[in-house]
Amino acid sequence: MPINKIVATKRGKSAIAAAVLAAVLAGGGSYFAEPARPAAVILATDTLIKPWEGLVLTAHFDPFAKIWDICHGETRIDGKPVKPGLTKTKAQCEAMLEERVKRDYYEPLTKQIKGFTRFPIGVQASMISGAYNFGVAGMVNSTAARLAMQGRYREACEAQTVWNKAGGHIVQGLVKRREMGDAQRAGEAEVCVSGLST
Repeated sequence: MPINKIVATKRGKSAIAAAVLAAVLAGGGSYFAEPARPAAVILATDTLIKPWEGLVLTAHFDPFAKIWDICHGETRIDGKPVKPGLTKTKAQCEAMLEERVKRDYYEPLTKQIKGFTRFPIGVQASMISGAYNFGVAGMVNSTAARLAMQGRYREACEAQTVWNKAGGHIVQGLVKRREMGDAQRAGEAEVCVSGLST
């Protein structure tokens, strides 16, 4: 399971509070309205995906993945692979990411993981971020999803940290992303447990 101790943090709690407020404001100011931008999508996108993926406005070749990408790790635009020379603005990248996270990760997870929208916001966001990084099918069939469906949220947060390998080897960048982050970026497990009552 986790390599490091997983603890709730002030920055994790602050990120959750900011995402909930942004979702309420996006819903027209009513806490009870269905927001156009769910808090879990905002939290995953702003706190867990953008900081780890970075922003590239001109297509570049990722030698690790051996594929061209742009923006926040987009490898396909309008169903076609990213090609050399493609450029996007920051606003285009942000709009594309938010739409994609909601459509390709949040919505499938809500349909395929029983009770997903009733999980704490931090749990949802960490699962969305994980699915963005290692796939919806991986998340749906994971121990983390099974534990969350049982209401064992802390265990689910910690179970997701096993996705820290590439090529069969533990990668320190993935350990940080899955666990407690680094000085500038929050980790998935950090945000996940920061929204749990102790």
